[in-house]
Amino acid sequence: MRQPGDTMTHDVAVDEFLRHRPRLLGIAYRMLGSMWDAEDVVSDAMVRWLRIEHSDVREPAAYLTTMVSRLALDQLKSARVQRQEYVGPWLPEPTLTGPSDLGPLDTVELRESVSVATLHVLEQLTPPERGVFVLREAFDLPFAQIAEILDISPTNARQLFHRARRRVAGDGHRFPADPGAHATLLDRFLRAVSSGDLAQLESLLADDVVAYSDGGGKARAAIRPVRGKANIIKYIRGLLRRFPLQPGIRVVTANGLPAALLALGAQSELLVLSVRDRKIGAIYGIINPDKLSYLDRQLAGRS
Repeated sequence: MRQPGDTMTHDVAVDEFLRHRPRLLGIAYRMLGSMWDAEDVVSDAMVRWLRIEHSDVREPAAYLTTMVSRLALDQLKSARVQRQEYVGPWLPEPTLTGPSDLGPLDTVELRESVSVATLHVLEQLTPPERGVFVLREAFDLPFAQIAEILDISPTNARQLFHRARRRVAGDGHRFPADPGAHATLLDRFLRAVSSGDLAQLESLLADDVVAYSDGGGKARAAIRPVRGKANIIKYIRGLLRRFPLQPGIRVVTANGLPAALLALGAQSELLVLSVRDRKIGAIYGIINPDKLSYLDRQLAGRS
């Protein structure tokens, strides 16, 4: 812990910020569901951090967490207005996740907090609910600190968290993120789709399975969620008839879980599954090229 009056050179301030950057990016991404926006928020925070007088900052981690959380919530409030005009289902912008890209992802709970399924559900929350939920659920901050960050009372912070947790738990498609189960189901799903084995495909789906396709008006996609096993089988059959699955499917780790990057006709798609009781409970297809641009940049940088 720093003591009041301690000075910090520019280089030390940069190093201090970079030490916390993965955690800060993890906070901003969970709140915004967009890596481009999260990086903008973190970059803005770094500029502000380098301009302040550091001698009064006792705990840089707490100070930076507060700064990034407030900037992200401000950004989220304006983003929500734009998302109300979005064409079709809005899904989060996917990102490759390594050991430290978004902070630690070494537990089921941490992987779940960044999964596409969870980020999709978080869109139902108000910005304050989402802020409290992320800071408490993913980063285990005490309610007193969350209250200070959001400029509310600790009692209100607790109420917002419990309300958010009830709403998130009430969604039927947020399941524990088990990479092994996802990898197995994803492989079987891809094999069934590639071979056209619809009977095998049907055996993998939960009765109440839902498929979401995010084209954003920039790629051909279902405007509304497709619900139920029979409807999804029919939807996939029609989709493959019009847009043949191209060879060269690539399995990547996105948002903490195995996902498939594939091409249907000329359209690229990231396919993500949610798994419940060894069945596929939800299918998320991210097709909007704008949503895939960050992931494409990551893949180019790692090839």
